[in-house]
Amino acid sequence: MNPQQAQTSIGEPNTTAIVFFLAFVGLTLAITYWAARKTKTTSEFFAAGGGVTGLQNGFALAGDFMSAASFLGIAGLVALSGFDGLIYSVGWLVGWPVVTFLIAEPLRNLGKYTFADVVAYRLKQTPVRISAALGTLTVVAFYLIAQMVGAGNLIRMMFGLSYEAAVLIVGVVMILYVLFGGMIATTWVQIVKAVLLLGGASALAVMVLAKFNFSPLALFQEAANQYGPEVLAPGKLVSSPLEAVSLGLALMFGTAGLPHILMRFYTVPNAKAARSSVFYATGLIGYFYLVTFILGFGASVLLGRGAITSVDKGGNMAAPMLSEAVGGTPFLGFISAVAFATILAVVAGLTLSGAAALSHDLWTHVVRKGKSPEHEQLRVAKLASLGLGILAILLGIIFKGQNVAFMVGLAFAIAASANFPALLLSMSWKGFTTHGAVASMVTGTLSAVLLIFLSPTVQVDLLGNKEAFFPLKNPGIITMPLAFLVGWVVSLVAPEPEASSRYAEVKHRMHVGAEADASEPSGTTTPAEATPVRTPGTQTT
Repeated sequence: MNPQQAQTSIGEPNTTAIVFFLAFVGLTLAITYWAARKTKTTSEFFAAGGGVTGLQNGFALAGDFMSAASFLGIAGLVALSGFDGLIYSVGWLVGWPVVTFLIAEPLRNLGKYTFADVVAYRLKQTPVRISAALGTLTVVAFYLIAQMVGAGNLIRMMFGLSYEAAVLIVGVVMILYVLFGGMIATTWVQIVKAVLLLGGASALAVMVLAKFNFSPLALFQEAANQYGPEVLAPGKLVSSPLEAVSLGLALMFGTAGLPHILMRFYTVPNAKAARSSVFYATGLIGYFYLVTFILGFGASVLLGRGAITSVDKGGNMAAPMLSEAVGGTPFLGFISAVAFATILAVVAGLTLSGAAALSHDLWTHVVRKGKSPEHEQLRVAKLASLGLGILAILLGIIFKGQNVAFMVGLAFAIAASANFPALLLSMSWKGFTTHGAVASMVTGTLSAVLLIFLSPTVQVDLLGNKEAFFPLKNPGIITMPLAFLVGWVVSLVAPEPEASSRYAEVKHRMHVGAEADASEPSGTTTPAEATPVRTPGTQTT
């Protein structure tokens, strides 16, 4: 199929896509109905009652992480930029060893629902949780933009609807999942989505390679013939070494600061399951990124870059258009529905993590000082989910036309700056204090957002100015070290003896877990108002 033919069915109602779309929505709504009957407590709403196995959580982690940026964005970037598009997938993938060896086990042993539980364990609750919620909600907002933009383009393509109506549909369906099913429904939606996405992307890659005698080298050679040998070399998308390092740091360490990823470690029964789930997720995600490499080059060769950008200037529709070119309209329908499932699962996870920050961190521990009854926590969580769903719809409409992988890259920069430094310092440094944690998280969040606003992304691409005040598109190389430095300096200037004295307790619990701590009775709080629990289902007051 030539590029002109590939364009003809884009924007027209696709019967096959609609059937698959409705089938997936029907299946996931059935899961939500089943999950709603099991979701009666905040533990079940936020952490699935801690009853998810390591393998299940591995698939759910992969489903949560393989977002619109992974499937649509990276394929589009590789199609339009060649080899350079892989910097995102490589950066995201190498972040997982950081999660495995530094984050997964301590997080599971120290926390309850959010990463703020870990940072605030031996520090003062109110300022730490407010700062953590600020970082969490900022990351969630940027990440939601990418997912909703991708979703709007997909539904518009499948149904022939306007972009705005498409974003509204996605937002409403996602709200239903989170509002009624909580983490149990979200987990199973993510598992189903991961299986569909891996299967669909694999089938698409096989169809592409079949046109080149199943030789990836032949595919790459054809790309070089069409676009020149530079398509196989780095330097086009990210030409500056400093820019490449900055982006790489953000992608690598941002993974360990993503609130919706960190939240998944509370759904498993113990630290061993947390580690094994990361192992499974890393394998699944690594395989998937190898596949997207084939899809990106396949789209550029079989469709042509002009055809891709004529449908979506950010290149986000490269993979769905490729599916039509190699498998016809029915396969386009299937891949589009899979991509929709991808977005829906990630948006549900993001919304849940944002709701946890609002309900668990701000309402329960800041407003109600840890004395919010169970039914009140659950009600606030659902109201927060509704509010975040509406916010997601508005953000998707406002940021129409942005490349979704690039927008997620900015979310990673904020996560690497706002969340990761405070999380790591709280677990590894005895001298870390409340003032240091607050200063680190606030500095990381505000500096990342400010430099993104001053960057070429906003000043040149969005506002149309001739030049930007800050030269780098991704500020990670500045903002992440700055957050570490500020947290360290402020902690040294204003030491906190009580926090230091409790570090031994933190270190012990990081290694042995709450289950081994018989000295801490269920339902009580620690002197620093920390919220550790003996099991995921235990409620603290």
